[in-house]
Amino acid sequence: MAGHNVKVYALLGLVIIFLTVIIYVATKSNCPKGTFCKGAVAADNVNCSKIGLNILIQGGSAVDAAIAALLCTSIMNPQSAGIGGGAIFTIMDKSGKVTIINSRETAPSSVKPDLLKSCAEDNGSKWIGVPGEIRGYELAHKLYGKLNWKDLFTTTIKLAREGFHIPLVLYSYLPEINETESLRKLFSYENGTLKTTRDIIKFEKLADTLELIANKGPDAFYNGSIAEDLQNVTGGNLTLKDFESYNATVTDAWVVNVGKYKEYKMYIPPPPSGGPLLSFVLNFMTAYKNEPAPQSVEFYDRYIKALKRANKLKKCIRDPNFAPPEFEQKAKEMTTISAAENIQDNCTLSSNKTDNSHKSTGTTHVSAVDQYGTFVAVTSSINSIFGSKVYSPNTGIILNNQLLDFCNRSIDKISPGERPPSSMAPVVLQSKSKTLAIGASGGSMITTGIASALINHLWFGKSLKEAIDARVVYVDPNNKANLEPSFDNALIKELEGRFHELGNKFYNVVNAVEKKDGCISAESDDRKLGKAAGY
Repeated sequence: MAGHNVKVYALLGLVIIFLTVIIYVATKSNCPKGTFCKGAVAADNVNCSKIGLNILIQGGSAVDAAIAALLCTSIMNPQSAGIGGGAIFTIMDKSGKVTIINSRETAPSSVKPDLLKSCAEDNGSKWIGVPGEIRGYELAHKLYGKLNWKDLFTTTIKLAREGFHIPLVLYSYLPEINETESLRKLFSYENGTLKTTRDIIKFEKLADTLELIANKGPDAFYNGSIAEDLQNVTGGNLTLKDFESYNATVTDAWVVNVGKYKEYKMYIPPPPSGGPLLSFVLNFMTAYKNEPAPQSVEFYDRYIKALKRANKLKKCIRDPNFAPPEFEQKAKEMTTISAAENIQDNCTLSSNKTDNSHKSTGTTHVSAVDQYGTFVAVTSSINSIFGSKVYSPNTGIILNNQLLDFCNRSIDKISPGERPPSSMAPVVLQSKSKTLAIGASGGSMITTGIASALINHLWFGKSLKEAIDARVVYVDPNNKANLEPSFDNALIKELEGRFHELGNKFYNVVNAVEKKDGCISAESDDRKLGKAAGY
């Protein structure tokens, strides 16, 4: 009998091995080299992409991975984003339903009626909005999360506490911190000299704060010692009531059929995001009969005109809860190809003419896709580099200066609770064979970056990497067309001959993931030394 059992167990073992081989062969990826078959994360920093990937491998959702990657970004690129800011999520689930979660900052209850008269002054606590980042994570995780909340924080807390070498991108921005600002001490030796990439940086106070939020939940940020400390460091501009009453919002995406890309549906966040502006640029580029050759002077001439028009339309983007109905109607017009040539920028402009949106480069973007078929594009920001530069030594939090985004818009005064208009435009595009989650950082250059990548990828047929790497034109608020150094002199002279004033200031960063025929491409922009990760 014993021998019979041994034979049965041996046979069972062979069956298990056989089934394992069959399953392995069936699930083995046939995808090209450099692509992935299950999931991927594209963040600004390779460590953050890997942290997001590890969450996916553990069975986490794309939302879990994106949150973990953003928490990592708060220490790897703290000049760009963090829990003292806000975010916009665009999430497509496996059924194709798309949800927008807006956790962008809101104006505090004590906001000054005449604040817009000070738009030339871009620092200080008066520009700080009520941070929404953590409430955004909370809502996204509640709706789409699979792992435990605290699991999303673990690796970043460990890194922040134990320290790491200062990343090159972070180091390049340290000179922007003035000697008089409390933030400087965090990145300096005892003698006040700034640290270098050879040095280890620790964020021990931020680690304590993140650990508290991980263990106690999001309410620990909005009700308790953290909120009290942030009230104190802002001189009372943010009150405990502001924190307690903050809510992230959930809305449906606007669905846009964009010009030449009729086989695609593009899902954009509604105002006060920059989604309608992105739609307008794409529509304008395809609303004409004679199609220019890729990278020709005719193409760039048209593109610069589109960006100039978009600059004028910016002032029509406002929080719909505080703007007259015609503003939302104007934003919807931007999403139709029929209006691209003739849309009027007739929104009333405020008397303030100072536009700081081109300085809003303190932003990051994460795109992710998981094994369950969920796609996420999320853009997070503290606005300017190091935000307001108001730092809380007790919590390790750097606070935003997001209220600056109200400047040079059709707003006479800022209302308590109002969300600032934004260029942030995390979007998801879908056709019968392809889904693409994409977004960018770079303030008003966000529109430029995403439009350039989409045109080069979907219109001109470049690979996702080639499209993101393609040379970029950015039209600043003064209508000067700024070109990346890779543009050749002959093209520059021709554009100047068409009465375009040219410059060379730019900084946009595009990160994207795309799934086509079961294979995933993931790309992080080299301009910020990013690198994606997948499996």
